[in-house]
Amino acid sequence: MQDPQAFVDPNLTEPDLVVLQTLYRDISSASPSTSTSTPTSTTRDGAKSETQDSDHAAIDKLQALNTPSHPSFEPTVLVSCDLAYLRAKLPAFVYDHLLQPYIAVARRIVRVETDVVMLTHLILYFSTSVPSALLLYRHFTYPHAVLHWLMQSYYVGTYTLMMHQHIHMGGILSKNSFLLRLFDTVFPYITNPLMGHTWNSYYYHHIKHHHVEGNGPDDLSSTLRYQRDSLPDFLHYVLRFMFLVWIELPMYFFRKGKYALGLKAFFWDTSCYLTIAALYAFVNPRATVFAFILPLAMLRVGLMVGNWGQHALVDEDDPTSDLRSSITLIDVASNRFCYNDGYHTSHHLNPRRHWRDHPLALLRAKPKYQTERALIFKNIDYIMITVKLLQKDYMHLAKCLVPIGDAQIQMSLEERAAMLRTKTRRFSEEAIRQKYGL
Repeated sequence: MQDPQAFVDPNLTEPDLVVLQTLYRDISSASPSTSTSTPTSTTRDGAKSETQDSDHAAIDKLQALNTPSHPSFEPTVLVSCDLAYLRAKLPAFVYDHLLQPYIAVARRIVRVETDVVMLTHLILYFSTSVPSALLLYRHFTYPHAVLHWLMQSYYVGTYTLMMHQHIHMGGILSKNSFLLRLFDTVFPYITNPLMGHTWNSYYYHHIKHHHVEGNGPDDLSSTLRYQRDSLPDFLHYVLRFMFLVWIELPMYFFRKGKYALGLKAFFWDTSCYLTIAALYAFVNPRATVFAFILPLAMLRVGLMVGNWGQHALVDEDDPTSDLRSSITLIDVASNRFCYNDGYHTSHHLNPRRHWRDHPLALLRAKPKYQTERALIFKNIDYIMITVKLLQKDYMHLAKCLVPIGDAQIQMSLEERAAMLRTKTRRFSEEAIRQKYGL
């Protein structure tokens, strides 16, 4: 088994590699010198200047990758690999006469020119998920049903984070065409239930609720009141969301005086449940189980496993800080396949920030991350963060930690593990009132 502390995944995206190289350069610069001579102010200033120059070069590189007018601009076409890989591996004819024309057309169809991959995936879903589900209702067989569910299970992470971008941006396709705007509005009502999302519930819970409360005491998905390395607490957290969010979210809006939002959230969630129930009762129960019910159950668990991992490590001194109540992951699963979902701290700092801008934003705000003692991990995703916390395997988490700032860098592995353990303690009601000024 590879050592998570030393291993750098070669399948990381290019921006992830740039970020990781920059952080490792900081670690190397801050590490005690093997030389017996005492560094002078001149050498310290020179090292600082060199670090700043390297940071500026990294920022410029990431900025160029995201700027359509720059010669180095590269849209994301597939989640599995970067465009440079396709350029190197595809036959010249295929790359020049098939892929490039597709990219040129797709850049005019998507909302942001980097997001060719989203059109790629819409084509994928409407050529596989939708016809497969229809076929289940027309001619059900168990082998097809199982394969369909496995396919959807494979798709759901990438799809969910595409929809995450959709709800934050108000769409992912160009606004310049009425037909594109119409399709952009309508397609989630077709594909969301197939992936386990009820209609508009992601929008109301995530945009109108979670980002308003920010894991605070009124957040229905807050982790503050839980011991975040406890299996019973985790099960309570998941089951509460699975079975009660349909009524707790509208009640939250009602308590806040947002009656229209409460009614809308209740209507869309329950109408989707009733539609699924009608399909089960009156159309084809077996097809409904595999096309809608299993994806719904699996996604609800997955969302809470992920959210637990995102907000389990909360600073005991300042849980109100976005930099201290969420984490950053530099890993393949979160960032290559799920639209930079690993940059959760950056997302909370600016929820409307485009997914391709997160690595760049981290480097630009690196001094703030250092000062606030933010937590950055590599070689681990949110699911495994949750698993390792429930196993109380803090040494593994410490090995995955990429220390940022002098305090973290100078810690031993054992000290980092002990530090992480302090971030999972349950907040008492008195502490919550004190920290949040209630």
